[in-house]
Amino acid sequence: MTAELLVPIPGVLELSVARGARAGAAPDLLLEVPHGATRARHFDDLREALAGDYPSDLREFFFVNTDVGAPELAWRVAELVAAAYPTRSCVVARCLVPRTFVDCNRDIDERAIATRSRAGELTPGLQAWVRDPRDREQLLARYAAYRQRLTALYAQVCGGGGRALMVHSYAPRSVDVAVDEDVVQSLRAAYAPERAEAWPLRASIDLIVDTPEGERLADPLLASGARRELEAAGFDVAENGAYALHPASLAHVFSRAHPARTLCLEVRRDHLVRAFTPFEEMPADPARVERVAAPLARASLAALGG
Repeated sequence: MTAELLVPIPGVLELSVARGARAGAAPDLLLEVPHGATRARHFDDLREALAGDYPSDLREFFFVNTDVGAPELAWRVAELVAAAYPTRSCVVARCLVPRTFVDCNRDIDERAIATRSRAGELTPGLQAWVRDPRDREQLLARYAAYRQRLTALYAQVCGGGGRALMVHSYAPRSVDVAVDEDVVQSLRAAYAPERAEAWPLRASIDLIVDTPEGERLADPLLASGARRELEAAGFDVAENGAYALHPASLAHVFSRAHPARTLCLEVRRDHLVRAFTPFEEMPADPARVERVAAPLARASLAALGG
């Protein structure tokens, strides 16, 4: 792998490598975290760089709607794989662009317009509150830089015989509200104590393996191994429980480009954090992260052949 591919992109992409003692130059495993902007500073830094007016409570939506714990989980899997097999190495690609503004797990082109989504729909690529043309240009430029680099990383790793994990986390319950200018008000009503537990509880782990039409794009060995290892560790595991590999997602684009080389998964956030507090910053719990990372690392090593 060329060194240029592992150079971070400020404000867009953080890249970290876990390398075994005798690892070669090309990583064997790519762990992508497309919703890796999980800290308050990620939101604050981007918001400060934007010119337009935005809802005053948008920061709260950021905390609700980002993949808390996923970056820590991805890195721990990488560490465990590299430690267990000294000839292996892993690269973790953490997106730093908050999906609150533009979603780097969407298939977006340069003509994209900001849109809303109704309850139950896939959230948009460019959010409805992005109205200033200067912000639209900046956000789409950050998205394009992320997509270009990840396309190259997938080609290098998966095209070279390796595997890729797309690591996400989701809220414990399936709370469906419209994503529009009133989204925080809607979410606060949905999470009110008298309503919160009425929403369906999601599976601890959801393996996103098929297209909406039922075509399997995921690596069957990696998917079956992950299910077996995670269930043995005490987790309930679903397949396509929350959603499928939607054609509007970059996960679908990368899985289609590298069939039987990738696995997209969701981990319930209460299995990764000390406490699920949806409208506040949530630190990952290392012990809980470890409990999920260990079986995923074993499954990844088995799929890689050692």
